[in-house]
Amino acid sequence: MTLPAPLTGVVPPVCTPLTPDNEVDTASLTRLVDHLVSAGVDALFVLGSSSEAAYLPDRHRRTVVETVVGHVGGQLPVLAGAIDMTTLRVNDHVDAVTAAGADAVVVTAPFYTRTHPAEITRHFRAVAAHSPVPVFAYDQPASVPLKLTPDVVTELAEDGVIAGLKDSSGDEGAFRACLMGTRALPGFSVLTGSELTVDSALAMGAHGVVPGLGNVDPEGYVRLYRYAKAGDWERALAEQERLCTLFGMVEVGDPARMGRSSSALGAFKAALQLRGVIDCAATMLPQVPLSAPEVERVGKYLAGAGLL
Repeated sequence: MTLPAPLTGVVPPVCTPLTPDNEVDTASLTRLVDHLVSAGVDALFVLGSSSEAAYLPDRHRRTVVETVVGHVGGQLPVLAGAIDMTTLRVNDHVDAVTAAGADAVVVTAPFYTRTHPAEITRHFRAVAAHSPVPVFAYDQPASVPLKLTPDVVTELAEDGVIAGLKDSSGDEGAFRACLMGTRALPGFSVLTGSELTVDSALAMGAHGVVPGLGNVDPEGYVRLYRYAKAGDWERALAEQERLCTLFGMVEVGDPARMGRSSSALGAFKAALQLRGVIDCAATMLPQVPLSAPEVERVGKYLAGAGLL
């Protein structure tokens, strides 16, 4: 389907349900899509960080996009990550996800290699020239060891290279600078990837949110977005603070035996299983699974938020 310009609203980065033997659980994936669509989200983003894209082999990535695009059937736009270390590898992913029906691609700066801002802009220009669909830049310095500067984002936006920005940097000053630098571009979309500061991002002029926690509670983020757009900041604040409390589930994992990714993604999947959306809470190797007591703590967060 045609991607709206700008893209606005709630765009959850869809988790990838897995079977116990590390295959994509397509039945659970379609239930998860139904869970999100019925909540009123505005688009879907597959193969991002919350989708475990970095852990998925190419055949899993292809299965995810084909399953989601086929199930959505044009009801909502589907954005797909085309994330890899260098330009030609990204272009291969662009070919694969667009052949499967993705409406836009989401691309980080190159990583592993040490890049200069001139090489970053060259990378995005080459990908955009190759891609048959709009390209969104993904600023994720926790995983890509550099930050997309507001100057780079603004230059690429002004030149029509990128259609939008998904900002997961946590740098609110730079986020505001990106909003200010692109405000005169009516079709450009700036989306926050922070679950915890959506109300303030929308107050600054952000077009929407890409919340990993939105897999668990999409209705909450839809309410938050609608309250903010209606100018009902008191209700927006209350909804945001409820979601901030719920987000505490990402800390249930013991840091002595697992990393933050295992804890956060494991919590999201455990919550989805407890809510009856997916069959199995497995995360992809080499992530460490949550223990039974940790899963029980996830359940307490859900109960506290009125989700069980």
